[in-house]
Amino acid sequence: MILADFGTSYSKFLDLAEPDPQPRILPTKELSRDLRVDLATGHNGKRFSGRYVNELVALARGAAALIAEPSYLVLDCGSRDIKYIRYQDGKLLDMGWNAECGASMGFTIELLERYYNLDFSRLAVPEKTFSVTCGVLGISDIFDAITSGAGEAEAVARFVKGIAVNAHRFAGSPEKLYLSGGLCDNPLFVKSFPCQVEPLGRFVLLTGLRHTSDR
Repeated sequence: MILADFGTSYSKFLDLAEPDPQPRILPTKELSRDLRVDLATGHNGKRFSGRYVNELVALARGAAALIAEPSYLVLDCGSRDIKYIRYQDGKLLDMGWNAECGASMGFTIELLERYYNLDFSRLAVPEKTFSVTCGVLGISDIFDAITSGAGEAEAVARFVKGIAVNAHRFAGSPEKLYLSGGLCDNPLFVKSFPCQVEPLGRFVLLTGLRHTSDR
């Protein structure tokens, strides 16, 4: 059985028929139109699969398998949107999904990293930040800051921090959260949250699909 999380920018796969299944990643733009998998989630999941699982369901099941606590909040920050689920005493308490205020958030951060040739592992969290409510529209703040004399790296770092602060606020401003998605690999983004963050990695939804396939 082949599982897949079809994201807007990247797609993740897991072949359970392999002796030691390991996730693999492919740019979504490189996928063949004829590709088919057995079980999928994500933005393009219905297009490529015979069976589809809602992303919040996959996130909830993956988080439950990875987090050994009865009460927690997990925030998934993807290329296109942000979403979260909150558990209290082992029961689902709340959830949210935002494709507008989180529009193209992860995609924009990656684009800026490449355009300005930055290494986010080397950038410190800035003292100042932008009030960023949309990844695309927030780019104008970067241009304005650079025009006003800020360095390119400093301006982008303020943008990344603004994205993290907005995501934290969207999730209800928790004191601690578990982070899911590709931005777990961005040290600047992780450190920019005004709370304790425990990264779970970018394969949480695949883990949720794996536990779905066992049912």
